[in-house]
Amino acid sequence: MSSAIKISPSILSADFSKLGEEVVSLERAGADYIHIDVMDGHFVPNITIGPEVIKKLRPLTKKVFDVHLMISPVNKFIKDFADAGADIITFHPEATDNMSETIKIIKDKGKKVGVSLKPNSKIELIKDYLERIDLILIMSVEPGFAGQKFMPSVLNKLIELKEIIIKRKLKIDLEIDGGINFDNCNSAKKAGANILVSGSTIFKENGGDLKKNIGLLRSN
Repeated sequence: MSSAIKISPSILSADFSKLGEEVVSLERAGADYIHIDVMDGHFVPNITIGPEVIKKLRPLTKKVFDVHLMISPVNKFIKDFADAGADIITFHPEATDNMSETIKIIKDKGKKVGVSLKPNSKIELIKDYLERIDLILIMSVEPGFAGQKFMPSVLNKLIELKEIIIKRKLKIDLEIDGGINFDNCNSAKKAGANILVSGSTIFKENGGDLKKNIGLLRSN
């Protein structure tokens, strides 16, 4: 796990009428990753974008596409998102009948494997698979909508995972997503997160000054 803090702006909060321009602006502003939330209206109560949109965005930036699949059943869609240009593909344990198979499908496509835990999802769901995972995404809101309030109770999960990762000498990034702002980002970092996902704060604070907001999240 890298000790440097990475910022992964969520384009869920971007202006969808000019999504390509927004992605280019994020790269110029110093974003490390581009976080892409994929929702199916089934696993979560909302619908966002599919692989075709990612495919169109891919030529616009060399930044890592950090794709969070909130879709179920997830396995049949992984190939499409991998082929569209995802670099990290993150899924939920509850969205598959076979964790090993899902991990293998992602690895076979040459992509990094992420697994996401919702606020009430237990660490036990992923403990047996940690050696095969590249990233763990801790949701600090219930997945499905942008602009929700941060749930500090999930920080204990981050702390516990960080301890396990150090003890087992694993290389796993710890990412947090949900209501991350200038007030709580430091708590998330102290708990062990090295990748911060943020949407509303990056796109709306300080008059939408992307560079300033990314910098503040990184340094606060």
